[in-house]
Amino acid sequence: MADVILETRNLTKQFKGFTAVDNVNLQVQRGHIHALIGPNGAGKTTCFNLLTKFLIPTTGHILFNGRDITAAKPAQVARQGIIRSFQISAVFPHLTVLENVRIGLQRALGTSYYFWKSEVSLAQLNDRAMALLAQVDLGEFAATVTVDLPYGRKRALEIATTLAMEPELMLLDEPTQGMGHEDVSRVTDLIKKVSSGRTILMVEHNMNVVSGICDRISVLQRGAILAEGTYAEVSNNPEVMEAYMGSASEELAGAH
Repeated sequence: MADVILETRNLTKQFKGFTAVDNVNLQVQRGHIHALIGPNGAGKTTCFNLLTKFLIPTTGHILFNGRDITAAKPAQVARQGIIRSFQISAVFPHLTVLENVRIGLQRALGTSYYFWKSEVSLAQLNDRAMALLAQVDLGEFAATVTVDLPYGRKRALEIATTLAMEPELMLLDEPTQGMGHEDVSRVTDLIKKVSSGRTILMVEHNMNVVSGICDRISVLQRGAILAEGTYAEVSNNPEVMEAYMGSASEELAGAH
């Protein structure tokens, strides 16, 4: 039996008669990079919002490490180890890169938002913050004011602040969206690197990214799981090809 870290059972979300997520049974295996893909409007983001408790399911259950977390609040879920990248993204554009990661570390220590604490007490976090920045290749940018970072580097910083929370399960919502080819390659390599010893669930449109790093893929269409398996399995599935249609379908077939 595979070691399942996250499971949904008949997870459903309806909005005034419209079913955005429809009886989704998802199993994410520990240590995997698992992707949720699908055409626009397939329900991927709604599914993410249910998993991180920003939305309450209409019916169904969510289990994390075998515990039912369906009724848990977002902060409780985060404390258990499910961290979504944007929850603690670099939301302080006028602080330095180092200071942003340090705030993520403060949250992990439970001294969040004690901004009146002296610089000296925060300095003890610098070594850990610098180690995290080194992990995401941002060491040389430690003193840079975040607003001045290139877009791809900002996404790397977002991953560093997420890592500061010591997630057991990282949820990444379109980590390469809006990036040029060079940034996509850098962030893809970064995700692969930080996945060591962790589990990652990601929503991603770029099929080259998905084919390159994901162990398992779930394809959503109209809120329901259309197909599941390795990249080779889902990319050769006729129903998946039809769901993507046109250029996206060619992209699906063309990604190695």
